Amino acid sequence: MGQSHPPFDRTKGRRTTGSRVQGRHLVRGIRRWVTAAAGALALTGGLIAVGPQASAAGLTQVTGFGSNPGNLSMYTYAPDVLPPGAPLVVALHGCTQSASDYYAHSGWPKFADRYGFALVLPQTSSANNANSCFNWFEPTDSSRGQGEALSIRQMVDNAVARYGSDTRRIYVTGLSAGGGMTANLLAAYPDVFAGGAVDSGLPASCATTVSAAYTCMYGPPDRTPDQWGDLVRAAAPAGTTSWPRVAIWQGSADTTVRPANATELRDQWTDVWGIGQTPSHTENLSGGTTLAVYDDASGRAAVEVYSVSGMAHGLAVDPGSGAEQCGTTGTYYLDTICSTYHTARFWGLDGGGPDTGALPAPTGLTVTGTTDTTVALRWDAVPGAASYTVRRGGTKVGTTTSTAYTDTGLATGTAYRYTVTAADPAGTEGTVSAAVTATTTGFTPTCHTASNYDHTAAGRAHQSGGRTYANGSDEPMGLWNTFTVHTLEQTAPGYYVVADSGCPA
Repeated sequence: MGQSHPPFDRTKGRRTTGSRVQGRHLVRGIRRWVTAAAGALALTGGLIAVGPQASAAGLTQVTGFGSNPGNLSMYTYAPDVLPPGAPLVVALHGCTQSASDYYAHSGWPKFADRYGFALVLPQTSSANNANSCFNWFEPTDSSRGQGEALSIRQMVDNAVARYGSDTRRIYVTGLSAGGGMTANLLAAYPDVFAGGAVDSGLPASCATTVSAAYTCMYGPPDRTPDQWGDLVRAAAPAGTTSWPRVAIWQGSADTTVRPANATELRDQWTDVWGIGQTPSHTENLSGGTTLAVYDDASGRAAVEVYSVSGMAHGLAVDPGSGAEQCGTTGTYYLDTICSTYHTARFWGLDGGGPDTGALPAPTGLTVTGTTDTTVALRWDAVPGAASYTVRRGGTKVGTTTSTAYTDTGLATGTAYRYTVTAADPAGTEGTVSAAVTATTTGFTPTCHTASNYDHTAAGRAHQSGGRTYANGSDEPMGLWNTFTVHTLEQTAPGYYVVADSGCPA
C-alpha cells in the first residue's frame, strides 16, 4: 500500500510516533473535532467524520501504486469488457464513508458498466484524519505534488497504465470533504482532469486551516469572482490556459455546507473560464432540481450548477432500475435525483458505451417553433427506428413514432434543453442526440429596486447566514438588511440577476 504515515496531531500541528503518543493524540483529536461540531454535526457530519463500511464486492484493492505520501488506499472497478482508450473516473467518498460505501451507494458502477469506463475510488482513514475525511483544508495534502493530492495523482497514473485509459478523458468527483478535495484537485491538476463534479462541497482553496474550514462551510468568504479565480490560477501550473469543465451539486436545505458555497464555486469556475456569472440557460429537472448552465465561447457547457430544492447535506441519488436512476439511499445518500447520471452525461461519458443501444443518434434536431407555453421540434429519421423518445433536461416528456414532437404546458419566457433517442422494435434506445435549446415566448423582463430585506420579503431574493442572494441566479447581494439597496432584473420566471449598472427593462 505504499509508505505509511503516523496520525496527524491536530492539537500540535505535527506528526507523532509511538503507540502511546499516537493513541493519546488520536483520542484528543477525535474529542476536539466532535466537541467543536456538536449539535450541527459540522465537519463530523459531512466534512472533517468513521462509520460502517458496505461490502467491497466488485472492488479491487491496488497496492504499490506509488510512493503514496498521503497514506491513502487505492480501490478500482472496471467492467468485464473495457475497450482501450476508455475514460477514467476518480470518485472520492465523504466523511464517515469509505471507498466500498461510495461504490455501493453512489451509482457510479452502473454507469461504468453502461458507458464503458474504469473507476478509481481512493480511501483515507483515521490515521490521516480523526474522522476519515480527505484533508481538503490542509495545503500540505491538497496542493499539487503534495500529500493526499499526490497520492491520488499516482493512482491515476497506475489506473491509466492498468486499463489503457484515455488521458484526455480523466474526471474526478467527490462528496462533501471529497468535494472539497475535488475542487482542489481540479485547481492543482488541470492538466490531468478534463472535468470534475463537486457534490455538497466547497471552492478550491477556500480554507487552509481547520478553523477556516468551519467558516467556509457555514459562510464562505464573499470574494469577487476574480478573487476566487485567482486562487485556482495560483494553484495550477504557470501558464495554464485549458481548464476542466465543472458540475456543482448543492441541496438548498444543506445546513452543513451552506448553499452559498455553490454560488462561490460557480463564481470561481466561471471566472476561470472567463464566461461571466449569468447562465446561458436554465432547466427544471426531476427531484425538484434546477440546472443553470454556463456555456463557453463555443456554446458548450463549461460549468453547470444543480440546485436540489429541499435536499439536506449529501449526494443526490434516485434508487431504481430506470435509465436515469441510480444508487441506494443511506447516510448522506439522499433520494432526489441521480446526480451521477447527469454528471456522466455532462462529461460526455454517454457517447458510445456498450449499453447505449444499437441505433445511432438522431441528427438534425431542430426547434421549429415556440409559443408562450409550447416548443415544437423535428429531427431526421433513423433507419430501423420504431419510435423516438424526447427528453427535456434529461427527463422523458414524450414518445412518438413520427419525427416531430410538440412539448406543451411550459412556463413563459423560459429556456429548455431537448434531446432525442431512437428505439428499435424491442424498445431498446440508441445513442442520445445532440441537444438543442428553445426559449418560450411571452415573458417580459421587469426591474425592481429595493433593499435586500424588501427583495427577500417580496420573493426576489433569499438570505442565508445573514447574507442575501438573488433567487434563481444566487448572485451575492451583501448583508441582509434594510440599508443595502440593489436593482434586480427578472429575466425569467423566478430568475433574478443583479442589474445595478443599468436595467434594460
